[in-house]
Amino acid sequence: MPKQGHIRKNDQVMVITGRDKGKIGRVLRVLPKEGRVVVEKVNVVKRHTKPSAKNRQGGILEKELSIHVSNVMLLDPKKVEPTRVAFKVTDGKKVRVSKKSKEVIEAKK
Repeated sequence: MPKQGHIRKNDQVMVITGRDKGKIGRVLRVLPKEGRVVVEKVNVVKRHTKPSAKNRQGGILEKELSIHVSNVMLLDPKKVEPTRVAFKVTDGKKVRVSKKSKEVIEAKK
């Protein structure tokens, strides 16, 4: 089971392996039970769809599929480089800290 809480929704991440290596994107969804994340404009595939009530026209649609959480790294807010994440308790709250710059990583809303 992957570690929980290292990567959260709306975090900026970089893909470190695979065909999209080096791409930077925002996390759209986190799937903790599967250990996967959906990242904006990463792992994009084309789906051929028939016309339906939901999609009147049909055709070829592009959508992002999930990638494993181990294939992405959180971007350091200060240096804008991939960094590992540590946890620290400050003022009674558990916060994420960048290993590179030692800065607290705030969760974006």
